[in-house]
Amino acid sequence: MAIHLDVQIASDSDNMPDKEGLKSWARAVPSINQTSACLRIVDQPEARALNNQYRNINKATNVLSFPAELHSEVDIKFLGDIVICAPMVRTEAKQQEKEEGAHWAHLLVHGILHLQGYDHEDDQSADEMENLEIKILKKLNIKNPY
Repeated sequence: MAIHLDVQIASDSDNMPDKEGLKSWARAVPSINQTSACLRIVDQPEARALNNQYRNINKATNVLSFPAELHSEVDIKFLGDIVICAPMVRTEAKQQEKEEGAHWAHLLVHGILHLQGYDHEDDQSADEMENLEIKILKKLNIKNPY
C-alpha cells in the first residue's frame, strides 16, 4: 500500500526537492495499509525549538518524527508528522560528501520508518532499520547512505 504525503513548506531555503519528488520517495516506503503522513520543512529556529520542546535538546536537528496518537475509535489512517530542517540537510550533505537529493530522500525515509515504529535504540533495532532504509533507497537508485 502507499503512503500519501502532505507537504508544508515553512522554510526560506532554496535547496528543497520539489513536492512531487518528496511524495514519490514517501510512496517507496512499504506500508501495511493506505495511510498518510505530513512533512513540514523548516529552518533552524523552528527545528531547534521543536527539538528543545520535545527532546530537551537545545539545538537544531536534521529530522524529527512525531507518531500520531489517535484513539482506537478514530478511523483515520495517519502515521504522524515529520519535520526536516532544510539548512541542516544542505550542511550535512556537504560535510558527509553526499548528494543533497539523496540525503533528503534518506531523511524522509528515516522519518517515515520512525512513524511506523522503527528505532535505533539498540544495535539490533538499528541494524534492522538501517537495512530497511538501504533496501528502500536502493529501489530509488540511491546508494547506501551508511
